[in-house]
Amino acid sequence: MRRAIRETAFKLARQDLAQFLVEHEQELLKIFREEMNKLDETLPDEQMFIDIKIVPLGEAILKSALTAIHRFLTEDYPPQK
Repeated sequence: MRRAIRETAFKLARQDLAQFLVEHEQELLKIFREEMNKLDETLPDEQMFIDIKIVPLGEAILKSALTAIHRFLTEDYPPQK
């Protein structure tokens, strides 16, 4: 019973959630960049003058993740068994 209620609630909210992610993508990316910069500064490789360019890599990964989440929310997939 709980699963059916959860699934129904998700179906009702998924389009709104997808729109929310689209509308707030830039804010999410800004916060993510800030956090990646903090991480970048604490990595030992950075202290040895090896530049990994972690922020652009992380941003590309986050954009891919947001796209995947958006697709999951807006496209119909057969339920997993």
